[in-house]
Parts: sequence; C-alpha cells; structure tokens
Amino acid sequence: MTSLRIAAGQLSSSSNLSQNLRVVKKLVQKASKANSRVLFLPEATDYISRNAKHSIELAQQVNDQFLSPLLEYIKNLNGSTYVSIGIHLPGEKRVKNLHLLIDPKGDVVSRYQKVHLFDVDVPNGPILKESNSVEPGNKIETPVLVDDFKIGLGICYDIRFPELALRLRKLGSDVITFPSAFTTRTGEAHWELLSKARAIDSQCFVVNAAQCGKHDVGNDPNDESKIISRISYGDTIIVDPWGEVLARGKKYTDELPKDEDGDYYEIIYADLDKEKLDKTRVNMPLLDHRRPDVFGYEL
Repeated sequence: MTSLRIAAGQLSSSSNLSQNLRVVKKLVQKASKANSRVLFLPEATDYISRNAKHSIELAQQVNDQFLSPLLEYIKNLNGSTYVSIGIHLPGEKRVKNLHLLIDPKGDVVSRYQKVHLFDVDVPNGPILKESNSVEPGNKIETPVLVDDFKIGLGICYDIRFPELALRLRKLGSDVITFPSAFTTRTGEAHWELLSKARAIDSQCFVVNAAQCGKHDVGNDPNDESKIISRISYGDTIIVDPWGEVLARGKKYTDELPKDEDGDYYEIIYADLDKEKLDKTRVNMPLLDHRRPDVFGYEL
C-alpha cells in the first residue's frame, strides 16, 4: 500500500515574527521526528497584524527575520520533511499573501499568491477588507510531486470557490491544501462543510492547517489606525476523498495549552492512502462525467 505520512500544525500567530518563528521551528522538529513527509502550516504563519498599515510594515521584515532563518533551519535539520506555509512578502504598494512549499533542502519549490481576497462589508456588522493591504494573485500553480502524491496549493478564502480545487484536480492534484485563518463566525458555519465539500467534489485529500485562538497583535501608541482584534477559529482538519475526517485539531473554544515558553501550538497526523484515493476515482469518475459543453467552460 502506498501512503503519505503527513502532519498539520496549528498555532496562534502574533505580530512578533521571532516568536512565530520559534513556534514554527518546534512544529518542524516534531513533524520531522515523526517521519512526516509534509508538514502543513496555516495562512499568515509569519504574522497577524493589527491593521493594513501594520501589515505592510511587517511584510518588509519577513524575508530577513522569518523566511530566510526558516529556510536555513530546514536545510540544517537534514531531514526529509517538506513544509507548506503561509507567509507575506512585500508587493508594489500592498503585500502578497503567499503559500510556499519548501523542500527538505530548504528550497522553495512552489509559490502561490492568493487569488481570492476576503472583502466583506456587512450592514451593521463587521467590515473586513483584505484588499486594503493585499495584492491578489492571478495564477494557479502546477501541483508538486512528493513521493506518489501531487500537492496543489490554495489559501483560506480560495476554498469557497470550487473551480480552483477542480482546476487543481485537473492539473493532477491528489492533495489540495488551504492554509487558513478563518473567523469564528464563518468557521462555525462553514469550515468543516467547505473542507469536506472540496474533498468530495475534487476527489482529493484536503489538508487545512488553521490559525487558532486570540492573536496578540501588539499596540503602538503612534499608530492612529484602527486596531482589528483577531480571534481565529482553529480546527485544523484532514479530510479524505470520500469526505471522512482523518484528523482534526482544537477549536478556539477549547483549552489551548501552552509550553514552557508560553507558546500555544499543536500538531496532528494522518497517513494518506493512495489506494483509497484511486478507488474513489475509479468507482465514481467525476472528471469523466463533467459536461463542459453544457456549462460553457472547461476547467
């Protein structure tokens, strides 16, 4: 039986890049010791900011203070674990919300820029404008082969658009991953449902590493911009192509234990079964049954 041992890490990133890097190193080490071939980490693992202005400022520091040290750490670990991680890097006027896949040598082998941005303005409710600070991407990346499994990359809000997952399946994906930082309200309503739906309609394993809990975004008395208080839903989840949950993490409502450094993080594991994946696709060949002639578009 061909299988892929994976890990998915959950944490509560702050606006402190060095603190977040410390937690990520712990997760990478745990995944490596457990012989995981891939460790999946959440969106915005490098930092959670207090507002758009703060995000643009922090993004300038990511390469030197977070990404480069992480790549060096992975390289020096001399292990066999790939790392999927969500970070930010500077754009022209805003930041890029990126999903990187890093190989065990510490090289970035795929880099996806978030296509769908979370812009919500609810009457008498919350206003969340990701586009205030984030530049949208315009490309779906080719899946990356790890052992016998091809891994396709998305990010958070992308999960609400089935076309992206279906396109990744058409490109050969066996695993699709949406690192996320869902709000508590949308998480309660849709997180598990969307994770299962994308697994079922794409006939892929879906691995969604999530931010969890209240984020420490700091406070700058010289910054007059509004501070956005952030609590993320959590519930890191791994779903098979039949929609069955293989593993999941804690939610923001659970007790989130901290280690001796005061860091909260957790890690879950699963073995992805290639035989079950192939059997699901053979028994119900959805791609063969699609009717692009009726829909008016091909994937």
